[in-house]
Amino acid sequence: MEKTLPQRWDLEVLFPGGSESAAFRSFLDELERDIAELQAQVGKAELDLQEKQTFVEVVSRVQDIAVRTKQAGAFISCLTAQNMKDEAAKKLGGRVKSISAAFGSALTRWEEQLLKIDAAQWEKLLADPELSPIAFPLNERRRRAQEKLPPEQEVLANDLAVDGYHAWQDLYNAVVGRMTIEVELDGEKKLLSVGQASNLLSHPDRAVRKQVFEKWLEAWGNETELCAQALNHLGGFRLALYRHRGWDSVLREPLDIGRMQEKTLDAMWQAINNRRDRLVAYLQRKAKLLGVEKLSWYDISAPVGSSHKKVPYDEAAALIVDNFNRFNPKMAQFAQQAFDHAWIEAEDRPGKRPGGFCTSFPVSKQSRVFMTYAGNASNVSTLAHELGHAYHQQVMWDLPPLAQNYAMNVAETASTFAEMILADAAVKNAASDEERLVLLEDKLQSVVAFFMNIQARFLFEKNFYEQRKNGLVSADELDRLMTEAQKEAYDDALAEYEPHFWASKLHFYITTYPFYNFPYTFGYLFSLSVYARALAEGESFAAKYDALLRDTGRMMVEDLAQTHLGEDMTTVEFWQAAVDLAVADIDEFLRLTEEA
Repeated sequence: MEKTLPQRWDLEVLFPGGSESAAFRSFLDELERDIAELQAQVGKAELDLQEKQTFVEVVSRVQDIAVRTKQAGAFISCLTAQNMKDEAAKKLGGRVKSISAAFGSALTRWEEQLLKIDAAQWEKLLADPELSPIAFPLNERRRRAQEKLPPEQEVLANDLAVDGYHAWQDLYNAVVGRMTIEVELDGEKKLLSVGQASNLLSHPDRAVRKQVFEKWLEAWGNETELCAQALNHLGGFRLALYRHRGWDSVLREPLDIGRMQEKTLDAMWQAINNRRDRLVAYLQRKAKLLGVEKLSWYDISAPVGSSHKKVPYDEAAALIVDNFNRFNPKMAQFAQQAFDHAWIEAEDRPGKRPGGFCTSFPVSKQSRVFMTYAGNASNVSTLAHELGHAYHQQVMWDLPPLAQNYAMNVAETASTFAEMILADAAVKNAASDEERLVLLEDKLQSVVAFFMNIQARFLFEKNFYEQRKNGLVSADELDRLMTEAQKEAYDDALAEYEPHFWASKLHFYITTYPFYNFPYTFGYLFSLSVYARALAEGESFAAKYDALLRDTGRMMVEDLAQTHLGEDMTTVEFWQAAVDLAVADIDEFLRLTEEA
């Protein structure tokens, strides 16, 4: 009998006992002591970081604590995702947030000391072979420190954020954790988690999708007042902090986190808007195939054609490993390791949080992938996507911790690249036009998501912050802003929209990353450019790909593209080439469905 792959992840090898783990509590105790020692060290007025040995010692301590703090945060993320009702995990999560805040305060004091080093000595220190590998992140940290409030005020803001700013995200998570959506399936009433209901929005039966969508709107409609409170106060905190720092644009922080220029972002959106008519043509054709005049929101992820099969988890794993191997055997070996050693939480059960993610444990040099696997094509793509994230981290483990801090936009490049390998191979190896059509349509759902859904989120968030500057924004007004953003992004090609999307989409409530949207589109398009280069260069590109990934934590994205692809991503032309690669799939879809 063939071995069945585990669908529940193994957290015991990290900290045995789950949320009751004594080992984890001891880990946190030691971490708290070391952070207190770091705070005392960097808080000394007589500390002289101009002396190399002292500088290296502090940097080493900072990196060690950063690694362990990330390990703690990753463990909490896993515990709370696998069981949203785990109260002990939530309590531990509060402790980890306090630890992170204490570390953040220590870092602010350290940055204050960095600013005391004169320019000549600073350059001399970073030129030293022991420090040159982390020159980029150290320069970045010093520059960011210069652009913030005085250290005492930054420390205060950081401390207050634990029970203020970050608490609003916790409130949102609590709301989602207790939500259930009642639907009738096969004559039986079922209570579904948000994640399970979301999966049914891609059900082949339109009546099921419509019913789930109506119940979805009703459930989220009951929570909009609470969600509006959370979103308003998250936005208000950011705007107040930006104002005190003298920052006039809400895009300044997300662009800085993404290490990219605003003209790069503008060029990307322009290239997409230049081909919006092709996206609308696809939506219109899909509407005809589904027998409706216009698609509704719940039709966007609907499958087309009759060749729809459930893909068992083990079969999905084999597909991923096989297709990764065609590009890079190292990727395949890594994916197989993740499947075999239970690094993936895929089981379809109630109580899990919605969505998918990958998180890394730098002390253990392992990653974990979270999702709810129901066997549809989208689930297979998500699985490949999250394994792409994990592989990205895998090739960086031997770098200094400070050089491993890559931004979300380039993180999404690796994940989307992995997803693309699988999707492209599936379309090319289709046994019939019918199967090719189904697979192609699944790829195009991603195109619509990255080009239209993500743009709607971006437009909404920009407009929300503009209104939030003038005071609280009501739930009804948030509904209106979201609907308007969706109409603009989809060129009003839909018959019905999702007004509560601002409430149901977790990304708007994540406090660590404002504008948690455009990096996805960036990653998708950049990965298309990288994928095109991989196809052109063949097997030799695998090593170049690893080299590109390894530089993601120590370069501006514009420099990354110039260094590894010889391209200027501040131009519309760079992005247009990638957009047109995606649009080519639309043309093929229209050709295959012409007679239908």
